Amino acid sequence: MNKDYVEFRDEGYWVTDTRVSLDSIVYAFLDGQTPESIAQSFSVLTLEQIYGAIAFYLAHQSEIETYLQVTKTDFEAKRNASRESDPMFHQKFADARSRLRAVHE
Repeated sequence: MNKDYVEFRDEGYWVTDTRVSLDSIVYAFLDGQTPESIAQSFSVLTLEQIYGAIAFYLAHQSEIETYLQVTKTDFEAKRNASRESDPMFHQKFADARSRLRAVHE
């Protein structure tokens, strides 16, 4: 019996029939989390789906690593473009973050 635990849709990899990205499972796995601890973070997924997603990643590791790098590069480019388009907003946000950190220290 062959089950598809991961699907490619909307320009990304997703746990089949869910809104959980493969990225989030892979990053947790690479961070050293066990499938059981990942399941606690993603209560909408079964342990079988998590193991299936990890198995998919391991079987397609080169392809997924490339995809993750492209996604990360694209995110950084969009973030930089956003900062350049409205620097005042981002400065206010950074200032607020600094004040919040100071309060909690």
